[in-house]
Amino acid sequence: MAFTLPDLPYAHDALADLGMSKETLEFHHDIHHKAYVDNGNKLIAGTEWENASLEDVVRGTYKPDAVAQSGIFNNASQHWNHNLFWEIMGPGPKTIPSELEKALTESFGSVEKFKEEFAAAGAGQFGSGWAWLVKDASGALKITKTENGVNPLCFDQTALLGCDVWEHSYYIDFRNKRPAYLTNFLDKLVNWEAVAARM
Repeated sequence: MAFTLPDLPYAHDALADLGMSKETLEFHHDIHHKAYVDNGNKLIAGTEWENASLEDVVRGTYKPDAVAQSGIFNNASQHWNHNLFWEIMGPGPKTIPSELEKALTESFGSVEKFKEEFAAAGAGQFGSGWAWLVKDASGALKITKTENGVNPLCFDQTALLGCDVWEHSYYIDFRNKRPAYLTNFLDKLVNWEAVAARM
């Protein structure tokens, strides 16, 4: 089925006071994400993936041993990644629901320790990619990082939280300070209720 660019679940300026400017969202959502949608639709037209779900396209075109992923995978995966990214941010309350707080504490020692490890994963991802909080098949919570557009679907994991560490996600607001962007993301931008709902 054709990929569709979702509307942001908030206004373009809704996160400006929280560290993600209107300009960033205009470039990131309206230009970068739209390009993944448009290019992905061109690439799947007339192929076996034309009528498949987005998740099936991502899983079906991922090649774990490939030096470089295909254009279909790159655009489909980045479309999926960004859909999640917009959904797990928001201008609302930043309180972590008790169920999620308990799970993070049991898995990482404390919420602060989780944030430290998550930020370190994102800062340590060489080049473009993503940092993730995932639930694996056993139900365990783990922090992972992936290169380029690779995401937890490729490893049969459930993505609870994902942070885009491509430069287009932070360079307007944070220039080259990726660690500061990651800390701000965790402290001010994440909608923890949306993360908890994904558990």
